[in-house]
Amino acid sequence: MKILVAIASHGHRNDAYLQQLLDEYASMPYDVHVVVVSNEPRDLGPDVEVVVGAPTANPWSLPFAHKPIFAERLEQHDLFIYSEDDTLITQDHIEAFLWASSVLEPDEIAGFLRSERGPDGTLYYSTIHNHYHWDVNSVRWRGGETFAHFTNEHGACYLMTRAQLRRAIASGGFNVPPHEGKYDLLVSAATDPYTQCGFRKLVCISQLPRFTCQHLTNRYIGRTGISAELLAPQLAELMDTEPGQPEASGAVRVEPRLPSARWIKSYYEPCRDDLIALLPDTTKSVLSIGCGWGRTEQALLERGIAVTAVPLDRVIGRLAAGHGVRVLPCGLQAAPAALAGEQFDALLISGLIHLVDDPVALLRSYRQLLRPDGLAIASFPNLEHASVRWRRFRRAPALEHLGDAERSGIHVTSPGLVRRWLDSAGYAMTQLEPQVSGRWRRYHRATLGLLDGLWAGDYAVVARPRASDLGAARGAA
Repeated sequence: MKILVAIASHGHRNDAYLQQLLDEYASMPYDVHVVVVSNEPRDLGPDVEVVVGAPTANPWSLPFAHKPIFAERLEQHDLFIYSEDDTLITQDHIEAFLWASSVLEPDEIAGFLRSERGPDGTLYYSTIHNHYHWDVNSVRWRGGETFAHFTNEHGACYLMTRAQLRRAIASGGFNVPPHEGKYDLLVSAATDPYTQCGFRKLVCISQLPRFTCQHLTNRYIGRTGISAELLAPQLAELMDTEPGQPEASGAVRVEPRLPSARWIKSYYEPCRDDLIALLPDTTKSVLSIGCGWGRTEQALLERGIAVTAVPLDRVIGRLAAGHGVRVLPCGLQAAPAALAGEQFDALLISGLIHLVDDPVALLRSYRQLLRPDGLAIASFPNLEHASVRWRRFRRAPALEHLGDAERSGIHVTSPGLVRRWLDSAGYAMTQLEPQVSGRWRRYHRATLGLLDGLWAGDYAVVARPRASDLGAARGAA
């Protein structure tokens, strides 16, 4: 088998890792030809080809230099491997990929997660963070194994057979100039096969170690990613899916349809102590709407508060349930009916309401679950912030459709808009807390706190159900 490997390497910071990759390929029992695309000439030995120069003046475009090389040498090799210079591909990875390619559909392609090893030996998956998550409706059974799609396609590498590369090139989305869209310039070079060429990236979760590549630098430990211990319950939930099981309904959209990841709802949101502080000391029960991995909910439990949660999906819900949270098996729309007859001291909606298609309908549907003296607490981004206004004035391409909720997938939330939503849904706003951070604090102080609408990045709001509306809602229910 003839393999063409392309490795993107800029500068010398990763030279030791690059050499580890080269040694690994040299040890394989295949006919392997390695090309290193570099920003400068370098001597890597007689068996390594070095191609110098990024496609554009932007140094971040360097990874795209491998694409014309693959396209030109399509018929000369059987397998094509691209990676960054700190991501290790082993012989077992290659054999696992070739097996998976033999059982997957033509538009499916085997992909890899990326891992790091902590000082104590703990395995972390740096691919898994923020709004990225397992697609609960993507589980497939191929060749006696279980595959699923993870929404972060970036693994700093990809493998393609000749047939797959030919299909990618024919799609018109592979051998293209450097660009960015869903991902930045550096990452797009490694994700184009999935985002532009019509392939669905599937990870074999039943043999995950064979489909996990090591990130040699371990640079993201403590900054992003989750441990193997936290991944295990999610995989178990996916593996529990039965063939032919109906697709999950009521999936929660956690990011706008804008070309970059702004104003997302994180599956791995840190504990929202600021929202917990808004709860009265007499609070005994909370309904968390749009729960992620459960850090806030866990903190509430530790305060002796009973917590029921409507999760973003059933996979992430397994983590919250592991903390002792009562997690419902249904989505946002079905939960009010499932909880009919119950009442809570507080509703908690953290960082989600701006992404809901119909916020008024959502707020109204949950109002019947509040006690007459209960509270609804929500947080939302301030999309009338000075920086957003300026970017919209400058017609920033990433914000082109902001203002059109259907096209952008996000409402331009502000205190005034959220107040109107609450009023229409039968609530009365009683408290509004701006969150001003970073350099904007200086402007906030200079304007004596009179222009929160310009400087606050986020808001937390507290509302109570209006008695007349609450009675009418319960009567209708």
